[in-house]
Formats: sequence, C-alpha cells, structure tokens
Amino acid sequence: MKYKLIIDKQAPEQIVATVHAPSSLTQQIEDLVCRFCGTEHLMGYRDDEMRKLAFCEIECITVLDRKVIAIDADGNHYRISDSLRDLETVLPSYFIRINKSTLANEHRIVRFYTVFSGGVDAVFACGYRDYVSRRCLAEIKRRYVE
Repeated sequence: MKYKLIIDKQAPEQIVATVHAPSSLTQQIEDLVCRFCGTEHLMGYRDDEMRKLAFCEIECITVLDRKVIAIDADGNHYRISDSLRDLETVLPSYFIRINKSTLANEHRIVRFYTVFSGGVDAVFACGYRDYVSRRCLAEIKRRYVE
C-alpha cells in the first residue's frame, strides 16, 4: 500500500483513495473524512422539536406518506428535509439501499426475516421492520459475504 500527501495551498482540497475492495480501513478513513468535513449528522424535525441526528444512531431513512423520515435507535420518527437521492451522496457507505424508498444502516440491522410470501424483511434494533427488494438483496448478500 502506498501513501501520498501533497500540501498545495493553491489546489482545491480533495481526498482520493484507490483500493481493491472496501475494508474496515476504508470505513475508518471515510468516517474520519466525514467527521472532519462536519457532515456526521442530519437535522431531524419532529413536532416542534429540531434535533441533530448522528449517522451512527439512525436505524434507517425511509419515505412514509411522501415525506423522508429518519428512524433513530429509540424508534422515534424525524422528518428530514433532503431527498433520498441527495442523502445517498452524503451518508457513509454503511448505509445501504434495501428497497426503492429506504436506506438502512447496516450496523443497526439485527437480522433478516423470511416472510411467508417468499420475501425478506430487515429487522432493526429498535424493532422497526421493512421489506428488502429482490433487486437489493443480491447486493446485500455480496456485502455480507465479504
């Protein structure tokens, strides 16, 4: 592995890492960069309350009644002002898409549950449960095998 640091006050700041496969090291680098950039949380709104939600305490982000909702570790629902597409670019790589309208924190998924109809549900630590689409299941399996 090679490491290269170039300090140039004229150039725009960027961090580029070329790796063969994601690992715990790449995850730690990504977390460090996110913390340094100040993007380690989202603003969530509930009733008259506004709260910073740390990425690590978010179970999943889903669309309910045409609103983007973040569900925290206690099962509380917070409205998020960003779209899922925008959030995908901001969230760390441990947030995975489990269906068309849900991004899940893979560290907070307790288990996968097979339902009678042949589908699969993801069960989160807070008790929330959402279905996993067949299209996303292959990617999830690949990530868990690695």
